[in-house]
Amino acid sequence: MLGRYLSNPGMNHWRAVKRVMRYLQRTKKYMLTYRRLDQLEFIGYSDSDFVGCQDSIRSTSCYIYLLAGGAISWRSAKQTLITSSTMEVEFVAYYEASNQGIWLRNFVTGLRVLDGIERPLKIFCDNKSAVLYSNNNRGSTKSKYIDIKFLVVKEKGLPPKVFHEHTAHMGVVSFEDIQI
Repeated sequence: MLGRYLSNPGMNHWRAVKRVMRYLQRTKKYMLTYRRLDQLEFIGYSDSDFVGCQDSIRSTSCYIYLLAGGAISWRSAKQTLITSSTMEVEFVAYYEASNQGIWLRNFVTGLRVLDGIERPLKIFCDNKSAVLYSNNNRGSTKSKYIDIKFLVVKEKGLPPKVFHEHTAHMGVVSFEDIQI
């Protein structure tokens, strides 16, 4: 985030840099750890903020993928489009995470080093509406402006077992209250 202000930093940016440097100094002994597991699987997490950058009115998407308990791929970047709801912002982040997950799975499969990567991909998203929308076959007036390319997530929807595991992980008990 601080890299956005390299061309014209102010005092607030300098204070933020000092805070980051103090954090890095305190946590320099932390490290990524990977564990030996019987069954390897990619686990992805996607998140976003809604209009996090007030200057450009853009939201930020981020995702992280874990394998064997450690991070193997991550990204945080401003979205290239302006969205009108938190569901759309989360759905776009979910789309970007799913593309990366598919690439990772194909990459590892192409290496032919590991055969035991469980399918389908597990991608966790903290927005109930985005998860339900990705598993719903009908459209909605609230989501009609989502670009066609993002609808690939709906096409590759989660299998029922993974979907129910995901919603249970989020603490969703009933879907009657959720409007899409």
